[in-house]
Amino acid sequence: MSYKIGEEKLREYYQVCLELVRKCGPLFLEGFQKPKTDYEVKSAFYDLVTVYDRQIEATLTEGLLNAFPESKIIGEEALADATTQPELTDAPTWIIDPIDGTNNYVRKIPHCCISVGLTINKELVLGIVYNPPANELYSAWQGHGAFLNDQPIEVSNVKEINQAVVGYEISLIVVSNGRDKNVKRLYKLASNATGTRSFGCAALTICYIAAGRCDAYHVENLKPWDLAGGAVILREAGGIVYHTSGAKFDVMKPDCVCTCSEGLAKNVIQLIEEADQIVDYTIE
Repeated sequence: MSYKIGEEKLREYYQVCLELVRKCGPLFLEGFQKPKTDYEVKSAFYDLVTVYDRQIEATLTEGLLNAFPESKIIGEEALADATTQPELTDAPTWIIDPIDGTNNYVRKIPHCCISVGLTINKELVLGIVYNPPANELYSAWQGHGAFLNDQPIEVSNVKEINQAVVGYEISLIVVSNGRDKNVKRLYKLASNATGTRSFGCAALTICYIAAGRCDAYHVENLKPWDLAGGAVILREAGGIVYHTSGAKFDVMKPDCVCTCSEGLAKNVIQLIEEADQIVDYTIE
């Protein structure tokens, strides 16, 4: 079933979600500002969850479903124990990460956020990413540009890797079955870029490209909620989101290359291809 959503309805989705996310800011800060934030370990020793993850997701889910009962929800904590990935349908679907960067959150590193994306007819149309510790609220809805604290933002004009600051999640090397791939790709990209950053928060890193703070980001093996909100914001800021292969980005299979320009995207994808061909490498 295909959904026909007019501009006024999409604006309503945007405004209601924006207000709900803002209202979660004090709850987010309550946990962040504690001297010690308790947490539990989920699927692996590096996969953490706090009571604030669960409370924020519950608040957003309740508010969005009350306002828009036609919606569906794909939320990180609700699906924590799921053995299969949820199916994305044409229905308006909110993709929620209540705290992206939970490792940063429990250690009081202010690179963490609430992230919400909305799909309609399986296409991303709305994104909100809120970092309460830094008082930074990124937002966008299809066709209306991207904003940071209500001020328009846009990507940089970098087109070549040797001018780019590249984001890469070094912590992914902890996962043994992807370690060799990540070491080689990081080696290839970092040795060609003007700078490399690892923020430990995918949604914010994508927003940093949207705001011109970074120029490229490559990440794999994450979940839809890690990228959904940021992907909309980046596109509306003039940026590019591809699957790692160069194919169209699919939020349900979110291996991605995010950049500020088409030329840089092609550059990064080519370097990833070259990295995957490396048999042995020497640090020079």
